[in-house]
Amino acid sequence: MGGFARRSDVPARPPGHRNKETPLNDGTDIEIAQGDDDFIRFQAVKKSYPGGVDVIANLDLSVRKGEFMTLLGPSGSGKSTLLMMLAGFEKPTAGTIVVGGRDFTHMPPNKRNIGVVFQDYALFPHMTVAENVGYALRARRVPRDQQVEKVNAALSLVRLEGYGHRRPSELSGGQRQRVALARALVFDPDLVLMDEPLSALDRQLRDHMQIELKRLHEKLGLTVLFVTHDQAEALTMSDRVVVLNDGAIEQVGKPEDVYHRSGSFFVATFIGETNVIEATLDEIAEGKGSVRLPNGVRLTCQVSGGMVPGQGVKLLVRPEHVCVEARQSSTETGHFDTLPGRVEERIFYGDHLRLTIATSGGGSLVAKIEQHATDQKYEIGADVGIRFLPDYVRAYPLEEAAT
Repeated sequence: MGGFARRSDVPARPPGHRNKETPLNDGTDIEIAQGDDDFIRFQAVKKSYPGGVDVIANLDLSVRKGEFMTLLGPSGSGKSTLLMMLAGFEKPTAGTIVVGGRDFTHMPPNKRNIGVVFQDYALFPHMTVAENVGYALRARRVPRDQQVEKVNAALSLVRLEGYGHRRPSELSGGQRQRVALARALVFDPDLVLMDEPLSALDRQLRDHMQIELKRLHEKLGLTVLFVTHDQAEALTMSDRVVVLNDGAIEQVGKPEDVYHRSGSFFVATFIGETNVIEATLDEIAEGKGSVRLPNGVRLTCQVSGGMVPGQGVKLLVRPEHVCVEARQSSTETGHFDTLPGRVEERIFYGDHLRLTIATSGGGSLVAKIEQHATDQKYEIGADVGIRFLPDYVRAYPLEEAAT
């Protein structure tokens, strides 16, 4: 039959009970027992290149069935290498990769039922849209009548009905990307891998495709592993985000947790914009710390385990968590910490103002002020009071910040 089944309606392969200490190199389909929630599992995976360069170092990661997981990190962090090993285009130096209870570690790419979407689309220019989408079906020797039905269903799914006769050169960038997506979905894959598929699109198209990808994920119940260096993409579409740095995992969590409760200084400064303030930790009580800035101002912040009074720290607070008042504020209220400052830069973005504020300690902070929340103009040179919500100010040891 043609069309698409929701992944939740497709029976999962029963987990097997056999495992072998040495993975086979001939692509034999062995089943390996794994946890109920583990659809994809990387176990002690390592990837090295000649010269002893470790791109991936002893990595463990599990992906749930039907999950949209994003691998996020700077260039060279190992995210694309991890994806290519799962697709079978790269071989791990050590460790195992299991999908649906089957050992994928050394299985040839053509035996893995995986859809892949690349950044450059990889469409055949001499083929029509329908021929591009149906290529995988022809390679699998699907009967002709089923090919037509499945191709039409895939094009309908990505909202390209009536485009089957066109060539890729006759399409916009967003349309070509949707053709590549239809090609990855047409054979009902077990999972879909996407390697920075939106990076070549302009902002408006990129925002639209984010919504489209999320819609398809929810409609089909797809398991998606998505690679990007764009934090907005990761936060917008993902069920969970994996932050990678130098081939190792820094943090795995829901977008809200990774953004608001960053597990390391690297994660906090890599994702989104962050103000960094040096201070000295004076006191700790019930997970909160009292810190002193070089100019003598005292602030309250969140601290992690192992920190001790007298320790040098760096405070991190995001621009949207900086509260600004048009005049010098007092410290009478116990709900906010206060710092004097002066506006030195003002940029209007339509829905918000971006202020750069010079502080009395010689540094500067960035604040984002929503336009609907105030009628203040915050002109350049205006004296202001800066307040911080303690729940959104987090301290990290200077040693961690230096690595």
